[in-house]
Amino acid sequence: MVHSLVSLCAREVVSDHSSSPTWLRWVPRELYGALLEAAYACCKPLAVGELVQRWPERTLRVGGRRKTGQTAPSRLCIQALLLAVVRGLADQSALQVLDVCGLQGDEGGIGDPMGGWSLTVALCTMVVQAKAGAHRTQRKEGDRERKRFSALERERDLKRERGQRMEVKELKDDETCREKTRSESPVSDEELIKGVRRRMEMERKRGVVVTGSGGGKLETEEKEADWEVLVQVRADIFVNARSLERVHLALSTSGPLKLQCRYLRVEEISVASIRTLLNLLPRRALLGIDVRYSSLGVAGLAELLPLLSTFPELNSLRLHYCNLDIRRDNLGQERVLRNLSQGLSNLQELRHLSLTALRLPGQLRVLLSALPQPLEVLELPYLSLRPADFAYLSCSHHVSSLLQLDLSENCLDETTVPSIRRLLCQASSSLQHLSLSGCGLTDGLLGMLLPSLGGCWALKSLALALNPLSRAGLCDLMRTAARMPCLRLLLYPNPLEDYQPGLPELPSSTQLLDWPLDESVDNNTTSNKLSKVMMDSGRSDLVLTCDLLNFDKDMVD
Repeated sequence: MVHSLVSLCAREVVSDHSSSPTWLRWVPRELYGALLEAAYACCKPLAVGELVQRWPERTLRVGGRRKTGQTAPSRLCIQALLLAVVRGLADQSALQVLDVCGLQGDEGGIGDPMGGWSLTVALCTMVVQAKAGAHRTQRKEGDRERKRFSALERERDLKRERGQRMEVKELKDDETCREKTRSESPVSDEELIKGVRRRMEMERKRGVVVTGSGGGKLETEEKEADWEVLVQVRADIFVNARSLERVHLALSTSGPLKLQCRYLRVEEISVASIRTLLNLLPRRALLGIDVRYSSLGVAGLAELLPLLSTFPELNSLRLHYCNLDIRRDNLGQERVLRNLSQGLSNLQELRHLSLTALRLPGQLRVLLSALPQPLEVLELPYLSLRPADFAYLSCSHHVSSLLQLDLSENCLDETTVPSIRRLLCQASSSLQHLSLSGCGLTDGLLGMLLPSLGGCWALKSLALALNPLSRAGLCDLMRTAARMPCLRLLLYPNPLEDYQPGLPELPSSTQLLDWPLDESVDNNTTSNKLSKVMMDSGRSDLVLTCDLLNFDKDMVD
């Protein structure tokens, strides 16, 4: 990666923290972004804190997809950033929106990034600490105001007493006023009583002011309800059983920082807890929800869908291993399915639907036909789809709008291949990412699909891992892939010839994953042969890989 002159200069400036007092006051606002990126790249948390605390713009975006070669902020830099946001509240910083959506990285990754779970806890802690700090500041200001008021009252009392003493002295010195004083003694007694009453009234008011900070619960509640939000914090929130209480506290806290959620990911949490979290979220901020490893059941999902429909911007719903099993003969299953279909029909903006390992054979029409808008992303791995499901999908109103389709680990055979071919023809102009990994594709089945695959001229990535293909079948695949103009990434399976003897004639994806490779076979034989086919076809921009664990379709976006 070639750095610009501004980037190189910014790295040099932030490298020496001792000189920061000399240049911070002179930095134009246009260079703050370059300096902050340089502080991330050089892992200078002190520089990050000073820049963020003085941030001159209304909005600071830290997350999102990073450019090639761009370094993600380290854990220390993120902690310094969050601390600086809290400190900037007292300095009346210009910052009003902190956007850290997409900032989370993989725990333990290169550069020690902060994962989604740790980042969520840090954000919630920041929100709570900001309110506590505002409370302390408010108490100090209240104490100063009460002391000032008490000093003014004491000064007034001293002036009044001094004036009364002067009047008494003048009356004693004036012999001509003695008899007048005796004759008007009842009046002076009345004035004295009024003076006492006035002083008692002032003392009572002073007592109310002093004790109001400790005992005025109603006044405190009113002040908390009227907190002015100084900074909106937008983030992707990750919640599990350990962080649930802290997230709940942060979302329900009213203070100078307001936490907003773009994407919510929950794991191993009950339906009731998910419902509570959703009720705390601002309605127009949530774009997607990802539920994993939670025993929702069909009834639980049907219970959540009406609540999800209250989020008008919700466009993504992901359910992974949520114990939705329609194969069991449960009483009232049809009624629950109708409720599920009705709930999905109310998700007006849904464009991304991901259902993993939910065991819904034969129910794809019930789920997808209810959606009012065509989907752009549809992920259905491990769904035990039946021929009727593939037939419906190939002619549904979603197929011509699909950008991404994942049918991994759904068995394909001679009865389902015609539906897949029809689907590929319908989606040929839009489909950009396709995964058919672990679908049991043999050389014969793949040969039936290759003409339709070759017609998907918009396809950018194709995943066919864990399919029982031979080297000859892979070469046929490579010739077709080389003729696809937009294809940039191909994930191919290890050929059957690379495995140790004893593998079944038609192995499953699990067997292909667990069976050891033959160490006597050169690992580069297959890749060299495929690369030669690609070069002979005049292609050099197509990335070939058999590394399933590190495959990422976003590499081509």
